[in-house]
Amino acid sequence: MPKLAVVPSAKGPESEKLTINLGFVDLGQIELLVQEGFYANRSDFIRTAIRNQIDRHADVVRQIVTRKSVDLGIRHITKADLTAAEAAGEMLDIRVLGLATIAADVTPDLARRSIGSLSVLGALQAGNDIKAALADRMK
Repeated sequence: MPKLAVVPSAKGPESEKLTINLGFVDLGQIELLVQEGFYANRSDFIRTAIRNQIDRHADVVRQIVTRKSVDLGIRHITKADLTAAEAAGEMLDIRVLGLATIAADVTPDLARRSIGSLSVLGALQAGNDIKAALADRMK
């Protein structure tokens, strides 16, 4: 089965590269639609198909996000956020659907003292030392 790499955009942290396997017939049909001008390229077709499926299930996603108290979109976790949580004697339970970033000035020790759990459906951008420090708390 051929692999088809999809790069949603080159805008930096707004995208993640995804590789999928497709059957030859599916790939041929995509190529035909691109060739006939329905889509600019393979990636355009796949992005459109994914968006259509997400739109189709939008109500369910909204219900789950509300029920599970998930941050939707981009969540940037700063040193100030973690220091404030630690000062209040709290451990943060962070749940993100999208992109979670942990600031570069956050130390692994501060992260362990202030983050109780971290669940990211999408992508996590953090230093390898932070990821290692939180490995047992990531879902």
